[in-house]
Amino acid sequence: MASWQARVKNGLLNAGLLVVGLSVMVLLYGLVTRTLLPSPDPQRSPASSELVGSIIQVEVRNGAGIDHLAAETTHYLRKRGFDVVDVGNYQSFQQERSVVIDRVGDPEAARKVAEALGLPADRVRQEIRRQYYLDASVIIGHDYKQLRPFQDK
Repeated sequence: MASWQARVKNGLLNAGLLVVGLSVMVLLYGLVTRTLLPSPDPQRSPASSELVGSIIQVEVRNGAGIDHLAAETTHYLRKRGFDVVDVGNYQSFQQERSVVIDRVGDPEAARKVAEALGLPADRVRQEIRRQYYLDASVIIGHDYKQLRPFQDK
């Protein structure tokens, strides 16, 4: 019969192997998703040179009234290379569906933002406001749980 010390030692070794194995699986998952899944390019198309710089600039507005929606979306977009220049609340909290609004006549830039958030192309609309000095506005609606920044929560 093995002593209790040997059993404890074997149990700790098994637990350690389990932790290492799970860590390797998480790292492999991260590697596979980063290499196989395409990510939207945060660069503006060469034809749209009216704004300064080459990174798509966006504003994020909370249209649902849930705390920290705009901040979490901002963090998500910045991690993916977009330049979020303004964050805040929308004019009302009655926005049912999340949308991306093209502000400078560059629908490709707005489409890239929508793609990053997991929004379909029919959720991109155009309202030119050149005085905004940004490419697109993101309005987070009550359907925010369908967006990529909130799917893991």
